[in-house]
Amino acid sequence: MSRAALRTAAFALALLPTAAFAHTGLGETSGFVHGFSHPVSGLDHVLAMVMVGAFAARLGGRALWMLPATFMLVMAAGGALGVAGVALPFVEVGIALSVLVLGAAVALNMRAPLAAAMGLVGLFALFHGHAHGAEMPDNAGGLAYGVGFLLATALLHGAGLALGLGLSQAGGRRGTIVMRSAGGLAAVAGAGLLAGVL
Repeated sequence: MSRAALRTAAFALALLPTAAFAHTGLGETSGFVHGFSHPVSGLDHVLAMVMVGAFAARLGGRALWMLPATFMLVMAAGGALGVAGVALPFVEVGIALSVLVLGAAVALNMRAPLAAAMGLVGLFALFHGHAHGAEMPDNAGGLAYGVGFLLATALLHGAGLALGLGLSQAGGRRGTIVMRSAGGLAAVAGAGLLAGVL
């Protein structure tokens, strides 16, 4: 793998923690910060979002933007349901399964049709969005909170895309092995989340 690809992936990942404070004037600051911090503060959300980006990178073409866009749109709808107090069964199970399934898709280098991949990430996005919305603090502004969790999600998708594209540009068998290994580790973490040991 080339040093340029490694630097690109490391740079994208290094920006994630500091980005929470990049827009403190947007809307209600506490709502934005709470919204931004929710996706980046849990292993389940981080792994699922990064795997969406990595899966999109593996599929290539229109999937590069359609999978993250589908996830974000459906997640926003799920967030609205959570804020409204609409019950959604098995949210935690759905979130754990998202890590397991998306990690396995990357590990197995799954080549799904675009519509099927969009349906899969959309289903999981509903659970993630509902969790974000249901856990919104009472004193947080809804719009600022929503913008925060959407921006954090977009950055995590971007990190997955950078990782996947960087490793594929590095070419060769080593890049594929590293990417598939990352997917495998995420799938194992998803199994641990599902079993309640993580």
